[in-house]
Order: sequence, then C-alpha cells, then structure tokens
Amino acid sequence: MQLKQTPRDALLKPLQAVSGIVERRHTLPILANVLLEQKDGRLFVTATDLEMQITSHSELAGKQEQGVTVAARKLQDLLRALPDDATVSIETSASRMVVRAGRSRFNLQTLPAGDYPRMSLAQEKQQTIRLPQKQFRSLLKLAEFAMAQQDIRYYLNGMLLVIDKGSLQTVATDGHRLSYASLAIPGEYTREEVILPRKTVLELGKLLEDSDSELSIELLANQVRFRFSSIELVSKVVDGKFPDYNRVIPTGHTKQIELPRSALLQALQRAAILSNEKFRGVRIVLGSDQLKIICTNSEQEEAEEELEVAYKGEGLDIGFNITYLVDVLQNIGTEQVVLAFGDANSSALVTMPGRNDYKYVVMPMRI
Repeated sequence: MQLKQTPRDALLKPLQAVSGIVERRHTLPILANVLLEQKDGRLFVTATDLEMQITSHSELAGKQEQGVTVAARKLQDLLRALPDDATVSIETSASRMVVRAGRSRFNLQTLPAGDYPRMSLAQEKQQTIRLPQKQFRSLLKLAEFAMAQQDIRYYLNGMLLVIDKGSLQTVATDGHRLSYASLAIPGEYTREEVILPRKTVLELGKLLEDSDSELSIELLANQVRFRFSSIELVSKVVDGKFPDYNRVIPTGHTKQIELPRSALLQALQRAAILSNEKFRGVRIVLGSDQLKIICTNSEQEEAEEELEVAYKGEGLDIGFNITYLVDVLQNIGTEQVVLAFGDANSSALVTMPGRNDYKYVVMPMRI
C-alpha cells in the first residue's frame, strides 16, 4: 500500500469515525486493527467487533487497489500527535508499515487484509427509511439514557426501534424507568420492531451530525445498516422479545403539574448533593400550590427545595430515585415539563406540554 503526501486529516477523520468500536483486548489480535483499503480513488477504513462494523472513507488520488490492517489506536495516536497541517506518506511491505511526516518516521507492524473478519451482509433488504440525521439523532437522545447497562435480561441492554406506518419510535427501559419517543416520517411502512445493541446506539449518537443531511436506515435479516455522510455502520440486532411498553405507560393520572424544566432540574441537582449515595432517594411532596423536594442521607443531613406550582388537588408524598428524574430533565429540550402522578404506589409520567411524541415513566421507590 502506498500513499504519497496525503493531508493528515484525510487519514485521521475516517480513522476516528471507526476506531470507537475497536476493542483493546480481544481474543483475536486482528480485531485491535483497522482495515485500510485503497480503491476507486478513495481510502476506506473499516473496524469491527464482530457485532458491528463501521466503514468510513475519504477521497484520495490514485487508482491502486490494495489493503492492509494496522493497530487502530497506535495509528490514530500517531496521526493526532502530528501538526494539523502535516502531510503523511505511507508505504507497506511484508508485515511492516512505514509512516513518514516531515522528519518523523514510524515503523508499525501489520497483518494481512485477507485475514480481516468482515461481517457478511444479509442480502434481503426488508425496508429502507430516509430522514435527516439530526432528527434521528434527537430521537436516540430522548431514549438512550434509559437503556439498561448490564442486565441479565440482555434485550434491555439496548434500544427498541419501531417502524409503524408513518412513524419511527425509540423505546428504552432498564426495568425501573422507560423512555418512549416517536417521530412522524413521510411514507407508509410495514410495522417492524428491532432491538439495537447498546454499543450501536451509543456509537450512532457520537457519529450522527446535527444536520439536515440524509441518513438511510436499511432493515436487513437480523441486521440494520445505517448510511450517512461518508460512513456506513452495520449492526447485528438483539434476538429477544422487548416488553410491551404500551402497558407500562400510565393513563388517566389526575394529579398533574406543569413547571419550568430548568428550575426543577436545578432544585433536584442541589437536593441530590445530600441524598443517600447508595439509594439516591428523593421525596416529592405535592401540596396546595407547592412542590417540595426532600433528600436525606445516613448522616441525618437534609436538603429541602420548594417550588411554586399551580395545583389545588389532593396532596401526595412519593419517593423516586433522583438520578432517574435528573436524567430525563437533562435530555429533553423544552422550556416547560409536565409531571403526572396517580397515588404513592403508581409510576409517574413525565411529558412535554401539548406534545404526544414523548413519554417517560418512572417507578416509585420506598423511602
């Protein structure tokens, strides 16, 4: 493989786009490498962890078709450490790669491109959805924080993606809270549900741009392919049955209050400083025209915040994990937020005023 006097960023940008999924320690040493391929006047950089594969490309002069694999982190760190305006030359021979920039020279070990374990793509394409990147990015952001992290119910360690007629929905739950977001999309689609792995969701959140440029989502047999900018991401889907989220979302809660999101968030963040570090409990006490937020800890310390609300109904004293409330308020972007309660043993519902496209359910806890 030969690259002559190439701008540093033509190598670094595609490398940075894919290297987030490279595992440092893996049973297969080649999985710590990225695959570099020259073809059709482009440089393609591919990384995989066998569950997901990302390919990014940049335009490069030259028609040679050849490939090699090299340690992802080392090459990325070397390129990052060079000046922004540096030009880089690369030559490979036998099992070595020589990288030159100015008076710097680096000699790296390589492994053959033919040994790289590419994911084979499922051939049958079921449905393709096209929408602006920023719309899907915000849809992910509204649900991803509620995903489980290492739950034995493996299907909760991911996000449900639902295509239904003219809407795209994301749902995530860890068993204690659930976040549901939906987006109207043009076109009529057959209903389909897939569970995206947690790592795929987080990687998409990093790579998608806040722009109107197009994202295409292709549903394949047991895989989903995302194409946007100069990136192609293919992911396996989680095999499992996601819980029926519609049964979890409460309806008919009569105790409703609307209040400024940032004021509520700041009050919770202040109270959280004195919450019990292990249980993270907060008491929400709703009374006539006021909402109290009370946290205590094992040292008998107490924080109390009081907010004015327009409320005249029956009083309520209910406990929650304060982290679950802070999370939702940090991730929704509206000025106002609506909280709806049943009794002290019922889940609370958090929504945005006048909108039906977002619902967040949080279970109470005993304090």
